[in-house]
Amino acid sequence: MALPSSPLVQAEPVSTWRTRIGALGPGLLAASAAIGASHLVSSTQAGALFGWQLALVIVLANVLKYPFFRFGPQFAGETGLSLVEGYAQKGKPYLWVFLLLSIFAGIVSTAGVVLLCVVILSFLLPASWATGVPVLAVIIMAATLVLLLAGHYKALDGLTKLIVVSLAVSTVVAVGMAAAHPSVRQAGFVDPSPWNLATLPFLVALVGWMPAPIEVSAMNSMWVKAKQQDRRLATRDILFDFNVGFLTSAVLALFFLGLGVLVQYGSGEELQRSGGAYIPQLMEMYADAIGRWAVPLMAFIGFAAMFGTVITVVDGYARLVGESIRLLRGRPELERRAKDTWIVVIGLVGLAIVLWMGAELATMLNFAMISAFITAPVFAWLNFSLIRRTRTISPVLRSLAWTGLFFLTGFAVLFVLTLAGLVG
Repeated sequence: MALPSSPLVQAEPVSTWRTRIGALGPGLLAASAAIGASHLVSSTQAGALFGWQLALVIVLANVLKYPFFRFGPQFAGETGLSLVEGYAQKGKPYLWVFLLLSIFAGIVSTAGVVLLCVVILSFLLPASWATGVPVLAVIIMAATLVLLLAGHYKALDGLTKLIVVSLAVSTVVAVGMAAAHPSVRQAGFVDPSPWNLATLPFLVALVGWMPAPIEVSAMNSMWVKAKQQDRRLATRDILFDFNVGFLTSAVLALFFLGLGVLVQYGSGEELQRSGGAYIPQLMEMYADAIGRWAVPLMAFIGFAAMFGTVITVVDGYARLVGESIRLLRGRPELERRAKDTWIVVIGLVGLAIVLWMGAELATMLNFAMISAFITAPVFAWLNFSLIRRTRTISPVLRSLAWTGLFFLTGFAVLFVLTLAGLVG
């Protein structure tokens, strides 16, 4: 049975280059949500540990996940519904699982990105302004809550465009600077191989959040709905916006990989794996390779990436949780109130974890990454099944989706078997 359409999509607007540029927003928000721990930490560590060897893994993760992220905005454009509404029509059990995962991932992800944001901000502030993690964390969260509760989607849309453009330009400049300096690789350094079961947990965490957890596709569909409250968008324009954001995220992942290669790979210094400890190490090694004068540029890149991720993660997961609860309770009037309530809940609980459980955050973040990887085949299949009910997709996209499903499922099964001791 075909899914019902919203009145928003009854009359498809004409698509022009002007309308495509005007449609930019939701896809860039998704890119901003993605360019956080997965890029600044995981991609850079991949380069620092294994050089360019994992570039193909990053490319494959982006290519094979592409259809499932695309189906979010495409579904919203063709039906006027969010993916969460689509999940609800598949059955309440799907929605309950999605809700619980979204609450957990939203709180843990918020705590993680706030902590990384604080660590990076400390490099930008003069030493005399240093106030410690608690005060900076409170300031960052307060700024996030004010922006989201007072400005809503328009403020989020405008700020994110500025952040993504600044981030893209500064990252390219930083990699160019690193490439222009002598290699940090020590004589006699032997390239380690990532192709073994011991490295599997790292690969799982890398792929799990590359470019982002698949539930970001549901956020994207809700941001499209929010954008369409101000103007009707042609599906072609919605997909243009998505492709710009997705390509930006994918390309920057390779640039961050290159940064790890150029600044850290083969230097002989043991790599810190925890994000909170890794960021200061990255800054110091960047200073050694390029010069201490260049550290503010790297700090700006990191802060732009993480602050953009903080505001999009809090807003996105609040929308997902609020929408799920609204659908489970069957009360349309709860939509705005539920979103604002969960913005506060996710923000404050995430902040509390930073203040009182910061030492456990690395473990929780790693668990969140692995959870995102294991649940990826489920949400990938859900997205695929929903879009197949609205419109026939191209043979190429269909083939890519099936390939992605086999890849994600096979990789997840291998990891689970390894944990159970049945492999290796």
